Amino acid sequence: MLRSTVVVASAAALLGALLAPAHADSRTPTVRVPEAVGFGGVVSSVDPDASRVGVDVLRRGGNAVDAAVAVAAALGVTDPFSAGVGGGGFFVHYDARRQEVSTLDGRETAPAAAGADLFLQDSQPIPFAEAVTSGLSVGVPGTPRTWQRALDQWGTLSLDQALKPAEELARRGFTVDATFHRQVAENAERFADITSSRALFLPPPAIGSTFRNPDLADTYRQLRRDGVAAFYRGPIGRDVVATVNHPPKDPAATRTVRPGRLTAADLGDYRVPRREPSHARYRDLDVYGMAPPSSGGTTVGEALNILETTKLANESPTQYLHRFLEASRLSFADRNRWVGDPAFTDVPERELLSQEFADSRACLISPTRALTGPVSPGDPRDPKPCATTGEEAVTPYEGTDTTHLTVADRWGNVVAYTVTIEQEGGSGIVVPGRGFLLNNELTDFSFTPVAPGVPDPNLPGPGKRPRSSMAPTIVLRHGEPVVALGSPGGATIITTVLQVLTQRLDRGLPLLDAVAAPRASQRNSATTQAEDPFLGTPEAAALRVLGHRFAATAEIGAVTAVERLPDGRWRAVAEPTRRGGGAARVVWPG
Repeated sequence: MLRSTVVVASAAALLGALLAPAHADSRTPTVRVPEAVGFGGVVSSVDPDASRVGVDVLRRGGNAVDAAVAVAAALGVTDPFSAGVGGGGFFVHYDARRQEVSTLDGRETAPAAAGADLFLQDSQPIPFAEAVTSGLSVGVPGTPRTWQRALDQWGTLSLDQALKPAEELARRGFTVDATFHRQVAENAERFADITSSRALFLPPPAIGSTFRNPDLADTYRQLRRDGVAAFYRGPIGRDVVATVNHPPKDPAATRTVRPGRLTAADLGDYRVPRREPSHARYRDLDVYGMAPPSSGGTTVGEALNILETTKLANESPTQYLHRFLEASRLSFADRNRWVGDPAFTDVPERELLSQEFADSRACLISPTRALTGPVSPGDPRDPKPCATTGEEAVTPYEGTDTTHLTVADRWGNVVAYTVTIEQEGGSGIVVPGRGFLLNNELTDFSFTPVAPGVPDPNLPGPGKRPRSSMAPTIVLRHGEPVVALGSPGGATIITTVLQVLTQRLDRGLPLLDAVAAPRASQRNSATTQAEDPFLGTPEAAALRVLGHRFAATAEIGAVTAVERLPDGRWRAVAEPTRRGGGAARVVWPG
């Protein structure tokens, strides 16, 4: 977007001294606060250091995009097992002046040498864990180029300015918390087999100690000095290619660590397309999300459309949850069958989000009994009431350790940005001398077709982007922001966002209560994953009577969200306890 010389000069004058050393704010205690309300803008992320970086950007005159990039870079330091320059993500932006939502697709891509047999050996899929910890699982990272494109499109800072706080945070270090320690400990066995990962993370740093990452600080410095060309066409990229194709495995380790098929051309050819957001009209609201190759926007949107004809506010708690779970089940059946990379698959996005199709699915929901899953998909191009077509397509496993940040600024601009390296610790492979982990995003592809004889839009292919469940979401009413949110959690991201939205918008729960409420996740399977606190509720017992079956899980998702209040203030909300609790920050409390 063209910006006038006057605007650029004004921004430069205002921000020339922006982002003085991050430790200038070090008097602020590093605490996790789940809610913050006030003026001047807000930031919500999983980490207090990262949220503080973002608020500092806003306080010094930066906008929501500037802050979002700075927070994401800081999360690459403090939450490296979920985020970083070795991964990708989806960036959703609301422009307050234009009242327009836009998205950037920073999803990782498969190398040109990747075929449908990427994860097969002798026509059989290799073990999933073996695929994860390998060069085969590494897609071309999209995060650095996403940062640059976002700043070019809507920011006021340079990449140099935006990355400065994260570089300083990596160099001076941060205090290790219980979550960071646990994440290292849970990955210690495979980190020990990769010499570069062992050198950076082992032994697991003690809780309360200071963790420094000078190699990552140097990587950020090189990106600041030379731009993203250093990654996609320069020395950082050469190190990435060498690491993927020759993983630094300890010769004494017995683990099978397969080499990848990445080339310098794969990196150089990577692009971050600007895509039209997914859009669903729900009640009097416009719900915008990420279009394919993410399935988040279409699946959340379809589920909301299925629920459209039910006044959830008037339903009993049991009936509300029953309908939420059934809408999730049906929309996942359709997601698994129809959604993939639109560059390779004819995704019927408009039809999936049509009310006519949603109504043809909603009539399958009975108030007195649950569907038995997995159920078959519908045909969005030829919707018929209560009709299904073909074999059911089950939901493949996706890693849960992504992270999400949500930002709003004083002008009313909003960013919902989900960043990932896929599983906790990604591929487990640190690029030697660079201080960051590489993703394992290509394991989001189906290793084999999801059902015999059923077309699978998510098989690997050269230059293809694997289907994602990331669902950064912005909700507007009459063009003005109401709420923005997102979550990590693999395929549970979709159900988490849907549950929080319906609890806030339909059931009237305060945003913090909607985020903190016990969760359940139905993804077109015979059983519904549910957190232990959910399983202990009277509603869970009543749902069992309706035929729902549950499987316990420790946690589902880790939401960050912001909402605009009627008086012009912003509220930021983060998890009170999940993943150790998040960090909501506001520029001017009040």
